Amino acid sequence: MKVDKVINNNVVSAMDQDENEVVIMGRGVGYHMKKGMEIPEEKIEKIFRLDNPGTMTKFRSLLAQMPLEHLQISSEIIDYAKNVLNRKLNHNIYLTLTDHINFSIERMHKKMMFANPLIREVKNFYKEEYLVGEYAITLIENRLGIRFPADEAASIALHIVNAEYNIKMRDTIDITNLIQEVMGIIRDYFHMEFDESSLSYERLVTHLRFLAERIYCKELLDGENPEFSQVISKMYPMEYQCSLKIREHIQKNYEHYVSDEEVSYLAVHIKRVRV
Repeated sequence: MKVDKVINNNVVSAMDQDENEVVIMGRGVGYHMKKGMEIPEEKIEKIFRLDNPGTMTKFRSLLAQMPLEHLQISSEIIDYAKNVLNRKLNHNIYLTLTDHINFSIERMHKKMMFANPLIREVKNFYKEEYLVGEYAITLIENRLGIRFPADEAASIALHIVNAEYNIKMRDTIDITNLIQEVMGIIRDYFHMEFDESSLSYERLVTHLRFLAERIYCKELLDGENPEFSQVISKMYPMEYQCSLKIREHIQKNYEHYVSDEEVSYLAVHIKRVRV
């Protein structure tokens, strides 16, 4: 590949074989390089491909004003997340997470860290992603000597979740709040406390995550199985009524439709968590 633009000594932009812009990271890869010059393969550490030109422009601008170590750390965290979660992440996470980590480090130096009000919910609803967040703050401490509080692990976890869902961060926060509210409705309806270590609890949270994702991606189940709903409503009448209450809450507060089939599946999961 040939240099299109030198961003700094360690980062350049180039065009790949399909004439799509990529960003190349490597220590000294941009040193004494000019447009049109061939990039030595041995200097290429990482190639970044983002989804659209606008995002790529923002990424270039960010990299021009930040230390290489911050980009390297962010890249390692994303690679680790991909491996341990075994899920596809939106390419734009290279922009969003790198920007977040760089800004968090700056705020840490200025002693301007803030508490994450969703830390408990993130720990409970996104356990795997939170472990990635813990890995991230440990990596940052080992590399840069900066010790972040657990709140930062939760913030990084939300960025991972956001890339999994492929939606806006605002929607990710809304999804987290939605799950919290639904769990509250179930808790209050049955006057119960959850065993957060149980498999049934894990299944319920997983179901709610996918339900919320389907709601925000407008990919709800079509609800064309009235027999199934009738059977579930008779087998688990209390759980089904609780599910109807949850549907009413979602439609009222989030303006999203929840099908009868979604209600039925939710009732099944509620029954399991009550056993």
